[in-house]
Amino acid sequence: MHITDLNRECLVHLFSFLDKESRKQFSETCRDLRQIFLDPALWTLLNFHSPSELKRDNFVLGSALRYLSVCWHSSRVKVCNIEDWVKTTFQKDICSKHESTVSDFLGKVRNKCPSLLSLTLSGCGHVTDHDVTLLLQSCPRLRILRLENCVRLTDCTLQALVRHGRSLQSVQVDFCRNVTPDGLRLVRERRPYLELTAERSGGMIPDSKPGEKLQLGRTLQKLLQYS
Repeated sequence: MHITDLNRECLVHLFSFLDKESRKQFSETCRDLRQIFLDPALWTLLNFHSPSELKRDNFVLGSALRYLSVCWHSSRVKVCNIEDWVKTTFQKDICSKHESTVSDFLGKVRNKCPSLLSLTLSGCGHVTDHDVTLLLQSCPRLRILRLENCVRLTDCTLQALVRHGRSLQSVQVDFCRNVTPDGLRLVRERRPYLELTAERSGGMIPDSKPGEKLQLGRTLQKLLQYS
């Protein structure tokens, strides 16, 4: 008996035990297995650990996707979390490529995965308020949202949660330095039944341009001088 003699449901079940790359390699052995690889029912869960993984052809985004996690913490990607005006030309080049990759990928998720239930974005320094807002609008069934160390997110994301996250049950906003206590307070007031956690967010030093930092420093000096 050849493996392709199994019915479609059995083959999908067998494929589900393989990682993304193994599924891709297995699918290249014959046309029938290629069709199993392309079956949206196989791709209900996806995990990514580096920007380069988002550009590979070893996965399928489709209507069956329910759980998506994009997490990376490599030393090279930490550059993306530096304030833009501090970066070198080389660092800006790296970040520009990452930003384009992330934006393109999230655009595909919005268009192809309307039934997404859980989304985790961690260490993604180029995810913007606009990205999250569009995802909330395109994935109305989203129940769980985890945002960690996404430095470009601000209170605009929290406002989008209130406006568009009608199905949300649990939200984590951890180590997002440009989120304020006022923004978190808004979510808790408008969505009292939403489980909201915000480790360190609202208590970190937000981004500020050099001129703003200088002005802040002078203000602090005056306060200390006359106190």
